[in-house]
Amino acid sequence: MNAIAVYEGADEPVVTEKPRPAPAPGEALVRTLRVGVDGTDHEVIAGGHGGTPAGEDHIVLGHEAVGVIEDPNDTPFEAGDVVVPTVRRPPNGANEYFARGEPDMAPEGEYHERGIVGAHGFMAEYFTSPAEFLIEIPPALAEWGFLVEPVSIAEKAIEHAYASRSAFHWEPESALVLGNGSLGLLTVATLDESFDRVYCLGRRERPDPTIDIIESLGATYVNSNDTAIPDVPAAYEPMDFVFEATGYAPHALETIEALAPNGVGALLGVPGDWEFEIDGGRLHREFVLHNKALVGSVNSGYGHFESAVESLGRLSEPFLNDLVTGVHGIDEFEAAFADDDTTIKTAVEFAAYEER
Repeated sequence: MNAIAVYEGADEPVVTEKPRPAPAPGEALVRTLRVGVDGTDHEVIAGGHGGTPAGEDHIVLGHEAVGVIEDPNDTPFEAGDVVVPTVRRPPNGANEYFARGEPDMAPEGEYHERGIVGAHGFMAEYFTSPAEFLIEIPPALAEWGFLVEPVSIAEKAIEHAYASRSAFHWEPESALVLGNGSLGLLTVATLDESFDRVYCLGRRERPDPTIDIIESLGATYVNSNDTAIPDVPAAYEPMDFVFEATGYAPHALETIEALAPNGVGALLGVPGDWEFEIDGGRLHREFVLHNKALVGSVNSGYGHFESAVESLGRLSEPFLNDLVTGVHGIDEFEAAFADDDTTIKTAVEFAAYEER
């Protein structure tokens, strides 16, 4: 079968041939429909994140996938079911995090991530997976199912933010999303139903398609070239919730200044090492005197995927069509890895969905 992989020492993905996998007991064989491309894939390709499976010189890319069950292999699924795989797998047999159903809370070294570190991804014509790591989705979402994984990332961060405020009565009204990439836009759309006022901060100037999407959702675009994050409260309003999806290290600390009293910020970006000066005392006071909080969040669990399926089902077709700027076949897969101002979200398509 064909797969898209990156080899050690290379800086571009290529099409390579792999054996069609045979499902082991407890596994199903899945025919891949679409696999999304995101910033993590670019980091893996550049060698800045992740790692190949043990004993191999390449890794098959892709962690945002949707497919159909080709061979249920005595699992609870039926042939033709549309499924989305979760990302994390136990590295060497089960450990306590997987046993508790909390793989997303496992520390580094206690998991593999398919398509990222230690395990091949889903960017191939077929893949196998234990049934416990597959989530069935409605056939009507087959076209967009590759977006379930990124939406699940937002679902987890939002859940953890609420959990951090569970000690008191918290009714947030305002939210600020930092970053107008695909994850930021999906988060804006997800927050739209539960927050009265949603803002999204980015660096782009008009005219720009992401700004059009933000405003079509009824949210307010904040241009960081004009308004720095610490100035957001004065220019707009203090924020009950801030969702950071940029990986720009200063944003983590600037988030504290943008928060309203009792507010919480969720940090999802993963920056490189960066030393810079801050007024630690002032930030410490902001935390203590105004009951503010920051939470970090990475990956997502089975329940977050289930919530993401529901959230994705509520998103409008026009929004999804504007968000996904390209779906490319394997013969033109390079276009799915474009990184320019006109590209928002792309996917590689291996097969079209055919309802059985």
